[in-house]
Amino acid sequence: MKGLKGKNVLVTGATSGIGRAVAVRMAAEGANVAINYRKKPEKADKTLEQIKEACSETNGCEGRNILVDCDVSKEEEIVAMVAQVVEELGSIDILINNAGIQISSESDSVETDDFDKVINVNLRGAYLCAREAIQQFLKQENGGIIINVSSVHEIIPRPEYISYSISKGGMENMTKTLALEYADRGIRVNAIGPGATATDINKDWAEDPKKREEVASNIPMKRVGTPEEMAAVTAFLASDDASYITGQTLFIDGGLTLYPKFMEPWSAGE
Repeated sequence: MKGLKGKNVLVTGATSGIGRAVAVRMAAEGANVAINYRKKPEKADKTLEQIKEACSETNGCEGRNILVDCDVSKEEEIVAMVAQVVEELGSIDILINNAGIQISSESDSVETDDFDKVINVNLRGAYLCAREAIQQFLKQENGGIIINVSSVHEIIPRPEYISYSISKGGMENMTKTLALEYADRGIRVNAIGPGATATDINKDWAEDPKKREEVASNIPMKRVGTPEEMAAVTAFLASDDASYITGQTLFIDGGLTLYPKFMEPWSAGE
C-alpha cells in the first residue's frame, strides 16, 4: 500500500493474534517493524518466522525488524520502549496500539486488582504509548499515525467483561479526542474494531469446532474473522490511501454491529 515502505512502525502486543498479523503485514509492505514483547524475547520468534515467510512470498522485504521489551501497564517501560525504537530505527512514524487483555467475571464480583489490570493495559497503556509517540511525532515535524486496536465492544455491551468493555469504550473517545486535537499537525489517529476473531485470546471458542460454529451463527456473514483480515485494514488506515481519514473506528466484524437479530423481519404488533 502507498506510503508504508520504509516507515518505522511500533506494534505493541506483537507476539500473537492480531498484533502478530499486523507486524507481519507491515513488514511485507516494506516497513521497519519494532516488535513489542513482554519479558520473554522467544515469544517474538514466531512473529519473526512469519515475517520471514511473508517476505519470501513477496520476493523479500527491505525493512529492518527489531525486538522491544515492554510491559505496557508500566509508564517507565513505555517511555524506554519508544526511546529505543527512535534510537535504533531513527524515528517512529506509526504506532499500532494492539496490546490488550481481558478477564471474565460477573460485574458485581470483579476484583479491583483485576479491573485495574485490564484498564492499565488496554486503556491507560494505550494512552501512554500514544502520548510518547505524539511527542516524538511533534519533534520530527513530519506528523505520524496511530492505529488503536479496539473492538466491537466499543458499542456492544459485553456482560461479565465490564473492565474490557469500559477500556474499549474509552479507547473510542481517546481515538476521537487525539484525532481532533492533532489533526492540524499532520497526525492521524484511527481505530479498528474487530468482531469475533480466531486469536489466542479467544482460543476457548476458536479452537472448539462446536463453540466456533455457535459464535459464527450470530454473525451475519456466518463466519469468524482472521487476524490477517484485521491486519489488512490496519495497513490501509496506516497508509497514504487513508490520508483523509482520522478519528474513525472501522469495524471489521462480518456485520456483527448491524443488529443481527433484525436480519429476519419481525413485528411487535400494534
